[in-house]
Amino acid sequence: MTIVNIDAATAKANFLKKPFMLGHNLVGHPLFTLPRLVQLAKSLPRDQIEYASGKVAVDVKPQDVPRIDKSPEEVIRSIETQNAWMVIKRADKDPEYRAVLEAFVREANLAAGRDENEYSDIEGFIFVSSANATTPFHIDAEENILIQLHGDKFVRTFDNDDRSLVTEETMEISPSTHRNKPYADWYELRATTHHLKPGDALHMPYMIPHWVSTGQSYSISMAMTWKTPEVLRLNKIRWMNGTLRRYGLPQRPPGAVPALDAAKVVAHDALRAVVDPLRKSETMRRMLRRALFGKNANYYLETKPKQAGM
Repeated sequence: MTIVNIDAATAKANFLKKPFMLGHNLVGHPLFTLPRLVQLAKSLPRDQIEYASGKVAVDVKPQDVPRIDKSPEEVIRSIETQNAWMVIKRADKDPEYRAVLEAFVREANLAAGRDENEYSDIEGFIFVSSANATTPFHIDAEENILIQLHGDKFVRTFDNDDRSLVTEETMEISPSTHRNKPYADWYELRATTHHLKPGDALHMPYMIPHWVSTGQSYSISMAMTWKTPEVLRLNKIRWMNGTLRRYGLPQRPPGAVPALDAAKVVAHDALRAVVDPLRKSETMRRMLRRALFGKNANYYLETKPKQAGM
């Protein structure tokens, strides 16, 4: 049985280029029930789960996002009454979820006329949100298909070539930089709104700016993300740019100086060859993020609500 419902002509015209709607057959799948998601959350390291209040404005400042003083499992169990937003970042670590992810991406690639195996770094991000919750304005550095499984979700997408909305600096990648991006009310005039119901899906290509709100019931959705060779290359350059900027060395955007881009790719790979073997434990990941990028690199591990004046 296929799990993707997609118009081949639409896919071939827009895949990896522009956002477009498609469908899926995963509604009611046992992997996406609240008890199974509790089990998944308990199986993952704490630094692979992020959650906070869902009652925020689209333009909320990162430091003003209210935290929730509960465990991830408690947040999921109380999602019908809790004003919360949660993302389980690495569902792909569980073999059952990974099998669904790989099948979905392969089918989407085939429908778009691409090699079914033309992907790498496949990851699953499961979002569990209360009713009327908001995910503020941000961008993601992967190719993405967001599938809706429970409740309604409204996704506003924007042109990722419009530098008046998102500057090249804000597209740089750094653990010390919060995911949320600056937003102004007039941006909404340039938004395209996609209403996702259970069974709907939305393809959002690399670096598409967007923000999200849920409907009158709690929402469960999953972002199926992967990287193409070009995305891998761009991310290495943007990661180096973000790192160098943190140390007072702002950089030109990708493509401005090809020779320098190539040098950054080599430097990135050399650095990761040293660092990656040290990142196998959660404790080491936290320490490395803090050492290289400062205390803000672990911002999402704070759970206690902020007090007035703090």
